[in-house]
Amino acid sequence: MDDFIAARSQMALSLGFHIIFSCVGMVMPFFMAIAHYKYLKTGDKIYKGLTKAWSKGIAILFATGAVSGTMLSFELGQLWPKFMEHAGSIFGMPFSLEGTAFFVEAIALGFFLYGWGKLNPWFHWFTGLLVGISGLASGILVLAANAWMNSPAGFDFVNGEYLNVNPVKAMFNDAWFSQALHMIIAAFIATGFAVAGVHAFMILKGKNLVFHTKAFKIAAISASIAALIQPLSGDISAKDVSKRQPEKLAAMEAHFHTEKNADFILGGIVNENEHKVDYAIKIPGLLSFLSHGDFNAPVKGILDFPEQDRPPVAIVHYAFQIMIMLGVALMIISILYLLAILKKKSWLSKKWLIKLFVMAAPLGYIALEAGWVVTEVGRQPWIIYKIMRTSEAVTPMPGIAYTFYLFTLIFMSLSLIVIFLLYRQIKMVPYLYDETDPKFIHKPTNK
Repeated sequence: MDDFIAARSQMALSLGFHIIFSCVGMVMPFFMAIAHYKYLKTGDKIYKGLTKAWSKGIAILFATGAVSGTMLSFELGQLWPKFMEHAGSIFGMPFSLEGTAFFVEAIALGFFLYGWGKLNPWFHWFTGLLVGISGLASGILVLAANAWMNSPAGFDFVNGEYLNVNPVKAMFNDAWFSQALHMIIAAFIATGFAVAGVHAFMILKGKNLVFHTKAFKIAAISASIAALIQPLSGDISAKDVSKRQPEKLAAMEAHFHTEKNADFILGGIVNENEHKVDYAIKIPGLLSFLSHGDFNAPVKGILDFPEQDRPPVAIVHYAFQIMIMLGVALMIISILYLLAILKKKSWLSKKWLIKLFVMAAPLGYIALEAGWVVTEVGRQPWIIYKIMRTSEAVTPMPGIAYTFYLFTLIFMSLSLIVIFLLYRQIKMVPYLYDETDPKFIHKPTNK
């Protein structure tokens, strides 16, 4: 493994892990706030226990996310010094604001965890909501920085120099809204289905049924609504990419030749040597419509771009297909669940529906990771689109492969620790969080 591939692999690994922690940090506090609100309105102790259980899980993942986020900030300087030298002053504003949002999130989480019985109940609830709001703001600000790499703005690039820097324009670049909207909804889908899947599994096992049923309902409804509105943000993103990064769109669809009434391709095996996709399902004109709102609009093929500027077609196409197909599967489950709530209440007690959510637990995060592959690999060979190539930004320092192995070990260790701690949290539900369980060891209070 050469240093360039090692640097890219290390960054991909770090982002792949951190994105899970950051999505949980954006979404879980809102689930917690819903449960807490229901407790304050109804006095139901199940919701109080659920709020406490989820808050401890958030604390675990927040601490892990802080570690992985800090590692990422060091990696930017360690692996991509040329990039930070030129880009740091341009897109530094969202990163500095993200740091502020992170501190607010940490302070609010501390207030919430230790505020039981000490703070005004509604102010205590607000501190939990603030954890979610600041976490969401933190995610949006980081996405603004990433969007800038896809759509650089706020400076003039003259003779290799970055002049007339405007950090505000850099932050609010052309890509930030569509990218942030799509990612936020994806975070609610992924986290919602993961949480619902865990509680669905406990329901199937017959453990603390009332507790896990209430938890499941909050997560499942949130995830289902998000899954059904995601195609709208996907449409916005597709039209945006078709204008700004047409070669990325061509790679996503393995669209080799420029043509009108372009087909939308589902599945298939990419044959880059013969410039075609074998065994694919083709929907005539749909790619033209999704890209330009016109079934007869021409869509530029990947072969019409200079070879040195093309992203790898197969990787981007397969990742895009995984994202689309899993997204459709989650939409189908969402429709069934919402139909059960509204029309077919007898389905809610059926094991087949609960099993669907158990099987769907990892699918949202797989789709989310695939979407990030599309975003990042689809931008290659550029680290700053059309300005700086990734190969120009990598560090000249030797031995990057060894740091990649080290970081891999660290992230695997973190993952095992997180899995153990979350498993322990679930096992402790009857003892610490469900006051209706005979095993509960805390004396009930009215606080």
